[in-house]
Amino acid sequence: MNRYAAKNIRNVAVVGHQGTGKTSLVEAMLFVSGAKDRMGRVEDGTTTTDFDPAEQKRGISISAAVAPVEWKGHKINLIDTPGYLDFVGEVYGALRVADVALVLAAAASGLEVGTEIVWDVAAQRNMARMILVSKMDRENADFASLVQQLRNTFGNKVVPIQVPIGAAESFRGVVDLVRMRAYIYDGKNYTEADIPADLSDVCAQYRDQLLEAVAETDDDLITKYLEGEELTEEEVFRGLRDGVKQASIFPVLCCSAHKMTGTAGLMDQIVEVAPSPVDVAPIEGVRPGTDEKLVRECREDAPTSAFVWKTSADRYVGKLTYFRVYSGVVKSDSHIYNSTRDRDERVGQLYIMHGEKQEAVADIRAGDIGAVAKLSETGTCDTLCDKADPIIFPKISYPEPVYSLAVFAKTKADEDKMGPALARMAEEDPTFRYYRDQQTGQTIISGLGDTHLDVAVEAMKRKFGVELNTQLPKVPYRETITTTARAQGKYKKQTGGRGQYGDCWIKMEPLPRGAGFEFVDAIVGGVIPKQYIPAVEKGLLEAMERGYLAGYPTVDIRATVDDGSYHEVDSSEQAFKTAAHLAFQNCMAKANPVLLEPILQVEVIVPEEYMGDVIGDLNTKRGRVQGMESAGPGRQLIRALVPQAEMLRYAIDLRSITRGRGTFKTQFATYEEVPPHIAQQIIEQAKKEKEE
Repeated sequence: MNRYAAKNIRNVAVVGHQGTGKTSLVEAMLFVSGAKDRMGRVEDGTTTTDFDPAEQKRGISISAAVAPVEWKGHKINLIDTPGYLDFVGEVYGALRVADVALVLAAAASGLEVGTEIVWDVAAQRNMARMILVSKMDRENADFASLVQQLRNTFGNKVVPIQVPIGAAESFRGVVDLVRMRAYIYDGKNYTEADIPADLSDVCAQYRDQLLEAVAETDDDLITKYLEGEELTEEEVFRGLRDGVKQASIFPVLCCSAHKMTGTAGLMDQIVEVAPSPVDVAPIEGVRPGTDEKLVRECREDAPTSAFVWKTSADRYVGKLTYFRVYSGVVKSDSHIYNSTRDRDERVGQLYIMHGEKQEAVADIRAGDIGAVAKLSETGTCDTLCDKADPIIFPKISYPEPVYSLAVFAKTKADEDKMGPALARMAEEDPTFRYYRDQQTGQTIISGLGDTHLDVAVEAMKRKFGVELNTQLPKVPYRETITTTARAQGKYKKQTGGRGQYGDCWIKMEPLPRGAGFEFVDAIVGGVIPKQYIPAVEKGLLEAMERGYLAGYPTVDIRATVDDGSYHEVDSSEQAFKTAAHLAFQNCMAKANPVLLEPILQVEVIVPEEYMGDVIGDLNTKRGRVQGMESAGPGRQLIRALVPQAEMLRYAIDLRSITRGRGTFKTQFATYEEVPPHIAQQIIEQAKKEKEE
């Protein structure tokens, strides 16, 4: 591949809802540009960017992949991203290093939630966006209806710059509204023609929208437009480029990747209209260890700086680090400074990535995207730079995990490999987390949905040879008492030699929720010698940890040892610990014990039309809605207290209810008593597990 100056590079994130044809579009662009001599198919698992076995098995994109194409003296770095919501974290990384988002919406499907979500992510960065109406060859394709839907949702900045010629089986070309010429396609090739007469009115209507939007980008253009003068083709292009760069115009194009109709025209428009790395604002960062703000302009003669946006485990070369160079030049076989971790890194061979394939290069220059293998210290979101003039770029703000599973190694060998495998997965995917739950003793993995975690478990088996079983996490129930009780624990054992003797009376009282455990020594007259009192406390703590009703820890009690007896020869610390165990069991039997469950503070943000369904669902989950308030135009924030046991699959439930448009977050609030009928089920289940 040739080397390109930054002004001739276009970094394009291809984003949109699942099934809008992103991977097929990238494949068509690779074929039409000559980067491939045969066009792959998602159904056959032969595309450049869906190379992972899990992607080929499921027929969906799971991770972002880079595929550069050369087109008319320019290099277009295409970043194909997943559309499935469980893998939206990959979109965040791609949008961070792209200069323009190519947002896909399928002509027959209309505007879908995944497209709205990635649009919002791009809007938060105020980045340039171009919209592609894809799959124009499909039955029921309706360009005009979808354009109106896009304008209703995203505003009048959405402006078509192409009009399809035909639809469904008859889709055969596009009208370019800038040049006002038609382009009729035969496969990847096209011929220029006059605009069909039956499209003249609709083209005139869309052309007026385009001219109005273009004129508003420049004072001279708006004056000329208002005075009724015709804008020249060059003026329209200039205004369109400025509008896209400023995110004040979102041009709409159309194509069929399957038939390749419109693909060449799309690449023309990306080259002519999309901003290059030198067109976007210089990236900002801070000097390490300070709040001093710095900027890096996209110049090869500036101090070197690069941002790591993705890390992956490659089956051949091991760890691969993907980065974008924002300034200067990164060279193969050199050293670079990781300012995020204050580490020097040895840079080996650099690569331009073509999906899974690697093309070795001598350097990666400002504005371009590349990869390097086997960096020892560097991870996703790290900044690489000149040590003499360091900078740290802001990290990517990823969505928080919402769904968790407990994982268990299948064998002892798997158990030994599980920790390192989990660490590698978390390094590769910032939306994947794992931790050891100290309350339940389980290892918990968390992600953005059930499919996300299924894929992660499969990947650990395939990449690291670790087989894991999964189940929903245990709920960390607790036990407590509701009345005061006093009972004796007496342990007396006589064997052939020295016997065992311990005797204590314990009074247990309930404490307020969250108070924990208090131990009171009320022994008088030495009925239990001082040296055995710590053993009584220790015995109680051990018994409390094992619980009484269902094996869950006992909390929020005051235990007072106020009487007892001992034997000068047979008494021991162990005997008094055992006596304390017995006293605890006897007290619990009298003190009306109950189960406690963790209650979560839940905040759900949903479109207003789903609010009733969501509140109804929370009510079925024993939730108590505390209030509602506006969360922006057309959205509501619902606050509720919900038992943790009812929230284990809530990510799946909410996605189903709101068609993926709802989001939520939780945090621990308190412990409350479990309703008796549910408590009985939990106790019976615990007894059954103990017997097994």
